[in-house]
Amino acid sequence: MAGFRSLARQVRDVRCDLALRRYSLRKCLERFAPYGHRATWDHLCARHCIEPEDRAPDPARLVAALEELEKARAVWLAYEESFADRRKREKHDGLRRPATIDDWHRRTWGGNGVARCDRPAAHPSAPLDEVLRRLISALETEPGAGCPVCGGTRIVWRQDLANEPWFGPVCTGCGIVVPQPVLTSEAVAAAKRAGRKELASVA
Repeated sequence: MAGFRSLARQVRDVRCDLALRRYSLRKCLERFAPYGHRATWDHLCARHCIEPEDRAPDPARLVAALEELEKARAVWLAYEESFADRRKREKHDGLRRPATIDDWHRRTWGGNGVARCDRPAAHPSAPLDEVLRRLISALETEPGAGCPVCGGTRIVWRQDLANEPWFGPVCTGCGIVVPQPVLTSEAVAAAKRAGRKELASVA
């Protein structure tokens, strides 16, 4: 099975036909897709003017989309490295029980669904690396009341998410499933109340 870097080389390889180069970019998303596969693909297509179903897109646009993905992957890999170093130090110091943030991190290892978007067409518009920097900054500071990506405070608890964790707080501004560790307990409680109100209005 090809890794991310070998797939990236295929995307750049001018000797390959465009259909293969596009396919290789899609396969890169099986290795690293911050919003989830479909939402990350939708994001890259929107930002780089690629028709999602075009089998022979402009090669320069394909490469630009790949470069955005690579920048974001570099940000995430650096975070994972620092996270692993921290856990080693904690274990050495006798802290074996992982914190809440570690449980969240376990589900996103490798960068898939780091800022998962439950609805593929609803995702942040900023570059992926910028989104991940904002998210990492929030993970490394005290919990807050708003979305770490867009700063919005309209967060609603959903019980019917399409992927693990299956339920959680969703930002109605940018569409990400907000990692619970970045929210205060009051913000989580408010999101749950907002979710119950939405359910009541639908019923």
